[in-house]
Amino acid sequence: MQKRIIGDNRPDTASLTTPQLNLEELADVEVSSEDAEHPIEAALLNGFRGGWRAGMPGLQVIRLLFKQAQPVKCIQLDFLESAIARTQEYVVRISQDNGQSFNEIIRQHWNFNPQGCTVASEQHLVDLPAVSIIELHITPDINDSGVFASLEKMRVF
Repeated sequence: MQKRIIGDNRPDTASLTTPQLNLEELADVEVSSEDAEHPIEAALLNGFRGGWRAGMPGLQVIRLLFKQAQPVKCIQLDFLESAIARTQEYVVRISQDNGQSFNEIIRQHWNFNPQGCTVASEQHLVDLPAVSIIELHITPDINDSGVFASLEKMRVF
C-alpha cells in the first residue's frame, strides 16, 4: 500500500529514476562508534552484508560529508532488530553550507518487536538541490540508554 498526504506533490517511489549516489567516491563518513565486525561500510556500500553496529550503547551519529555538494532526491534507511522489543527514534539533518547550519528534515519513531515487526525500511523522498552534509542520529531505544544502535542499509539517491 502506498500512502500520500493530501496536497503532497512529491513524486512517488515508482517514478523515482535518480541513480544511487556513489558514496565511496563522493563522500567521507564520520561515525560516533562502530563494532569492528560491523563497520559503517557494510551499511553504506554495495557488496557488504550484516550492516553497521555501534561499538557502544546509546545515541549514535553517522555523518556523510560530501566532497562537493550533491543533489539529493531520496534517502533510504533500512533497520533490522530481531532480538529485543524497543522504540527507536532517528533524525536526519542536512547542511547545505558545509556544516555552518543544519535543518532537520526527518524525525521518526519505530517500534520493533521480535514476535512481530523486526524490519523498518523507509524511502524518504526529498528535493534538495545541493547537500554538503547528511547526518543520521539514531537513538536505539528511547526508554533504555543501554541499547546498541544498528543500521542495515543507507542509500542516497
